[in-house]
Amino acid sequence: MTECIKPPSLKPGDTIGITAPAGPIDSKDFNRHLLFLEESGFRVTTGPHLYDRKGYLAGDDAARLSDLHVMFSDKEIHAVFCARGGYGTMRLLSGIDYDLILENPKILLGYSDVTALLSAVFKKTGLTVFHGPMVQGFADRNETTRSHLFQLLSSGRAPLNGDDQTKTLFPGKATGRLMGGNLTLLCHLLGTPYFPDLNQDLLFIEDRGESLYRIDRMLTHLELSGRLERISGLIAGRFDQCGEKEAINRLLKDRLARLHIPVLTDFPAGHGPDNIAWPLGIKSELDADAKTVKLLESCVSP
Repeated sequence: MTECIKPPSLKPGDTIGITAPAGPIDSKDFNRHLLFLEESGFRVTTGPHLYDRKGYLAGDDAARLSDLHVMFSDKEIHAVFCARGGYGTMRLLSGIDYDLILENPKILLGYSDVTALLSAVFKKTGLTVFHGPMVQGFADRNETTRSHLFQLLSSGRAPLNGDDQTKTLFPGKATGRLMGGNLTLLCHLLGTPYFPDLNQDLLFIEDRGESLYRIDRMLTHLELSGRLERISGLIAGRFDQCGEKEAINRLLKDRLARLHIPVLTDFPAGHGPDNIAWPLGIKSELDADAKTVKLLESCVSP
C-alpha cells in the first residue's frame, strides 16, 4: 500500500476555487451558495468559464478542462470545490495534466459525476481526494454535513459514524484505504486507467435514481470483473430515490454474502440531505458492529 499525498489543510481566510467539470449551473441560485462559503470564513474565486453552458454541459470540454487547470496552477487557491454533478467529468479525464496536480496538491471536493475525477486524480497522482458536498445546494445542507466537512478539511480527522438509519448487513471489522463513490460512475470507469485498484480496500458506494435491477446489474458487473473479491469491507451510503430501502438491503445482502466481509448499509453519505464527507485514499478501519469508520491517519497536512 503506497503512502498517499496529503493536501494542505483548509484554514479560515483561505481561498476556495470553484469549477464546474460536469453539468451547467443556475447563476442566480448559485450565488447564495457562494455567499454562504464566504460567510463561513473563506475567500471564493470562480473559474473563468464557471457559468458557461453547452447543452447538458457547463461549457465545452476545453473550457472546463482549462478551469480545472487554472484552479491547480493558481498559488492563491488553497482548495478546489466542484460546483455540481450532472454529466461530463469523464470527458475530461484523458486531457488532465496530472503532473500539474501532483506539483500543486490541493483539496479536491465533489461527488456524484465527480467520482470520475476523484478516482482519476487519486489513481494518477496518489493525492488524497474528498467525496462530499458540492457548492450547488451547500447553503441548504444540514449543519452536521457542513460542520463535519470543515472539521475534516481543517484538522484531517473527523468521526465517520452511522446514524439511526444505518444497518449492519454483515458484522466484523476490516481495514484498508477508503475508495469508491457513485456506483454508476465506478462501473463506467471499469476497463479504463482510472478505475481504483481496490486491493484490500474499503469500498464506499452510493447512487441516486437507479432502479433495483440496475443496481443489481452494476453490482454483478463489479463481481464479474473480479474487483469485488479484492475488497476488505463495504460501506453503502444512501441510495436516494432508488426504491424501498429494504429491497436495496436484500439485494446488497444477496450480492455480497459470498465475500465474507463486513458490510454497512444506509450510511449518511451520498445524494440526499445527509452527505458526510469521505477522504478517499486514507487508511481506515470499518467496524460494522459499531457502525463506524475510523480514520487511521490524517487526511491533510498541517
